[in-house]
Amino acid sequence: MTSTPLALFVGMPGLELSASEIAFFREANPFGLFLFKRNLDNPDQIRHLVGQFRDAVGRADAPVYIDQEGGRVQRLDNGNWPLFRPIGHFGALAKKDLALAKHALRQSTLAMGSMMTELGIGSGATPVLDLARAGTHDIISSRSFSADPELVAELGRVVVEALLDVGSMPIIKHIPGYGRVDVDPHHDLPVVHASVDEMMDSDFLPFIRLKDSPWAMVAHLIFSKIDPDLPASISPRVCDLIRTMLAYDGVLITDCLTMDALSGSWSDRVRAALDAGYDFALHSQGDLAASEAAAKAARPMSDATLKRVARAEDKLGALRADTKTLHAEVEKIFKENGFA
Repeated sequence: MTSTPLALFVGMPGLELSASEIAFFREANPFGLFLFKRNLDNPDQIRHLVGQFRDAVGRADAPVYIDQEGGRVQRLDNGNWPLFRPIGHFGALAKKDLALAKHALRQSTLAMGSMMTELGIGSGATPVLDLARAGTHDIISSRSFSADPELVAELGRVVVEALLDVGSMPIIKHIPGYGRVDVDPHHDLPVVHASVDEMMDSDFLPFIRLKDSPWAMVAHLIFSKIDPDLPASISPRVCDLIRTMLAYDGVLITDCLTMDALSGSWSDRVRAALDAGYDFALHSQGDLAASEAAAKAARPMSDATLKRVARAEDKLGALRADTKTLHAEVEKIFKENGFA
């Protein structure tokens, strides 16, 4: 096993790790494991899977993350856990009563974060800070708080702080912004032609406001006025813009590099993302062979990445919340305010 973990998150296909997968983790030592519905059945099974991974890499705190935003993107949705509202509902409630919306959002986030922490899952890769415009593709718009960047930043702050309080790592996404996309990046490469000046006070603003957030996830799209050739997730120019103009010095992880917005072999994508300057490549789909190929293209975490990760970990609190009680309170608030 390499002494310094690889700058890589990978996924695996099953509910538990096979002997071959354990051997891979033991030898390659990727920094983290990213899970999907295929990996999540019940609490005991999840805790066992998390333990298998951590035992294999020899790190008791090795991160295991999922996508758990609420609404259409929540992997813990098979009936064993409460279903959480999409963040757009909180944006809609905020138009009626901002203080109440912020209270409900904090309670919901505390509940969801505590639920994940109890399973050994360290992050739900949330909140989404992208703007929801009239023409924004539904893959993003239904997951956004609002079209108002100031409101997005204010509600995003609530999520970040609540997650930190319960020891769950917030990941703001999709930096520097997906709000202008009109195609689904899972299948096509979006292209945005707006200038940097246009986006500084709109798309980029929530990320600037929350630049102290410990982790951020990078988008798959081309900003033609920044880098007309490379998608943001493999673009040194976009990485530099995030670090300088947006002044973000937290951990930067790509969105999943297996999405069809990108081209080239998966190994090439991993290499390109790390060459661009991002801290971690995320290769969360595929099987053991795909993860092995990703690991061969990756490299050990840099000193700068190690420092950013340590700073992020230092921000985590240890509060625990009662998921069922808080979830019931949030549902009561919404129903009393006319939401189904």
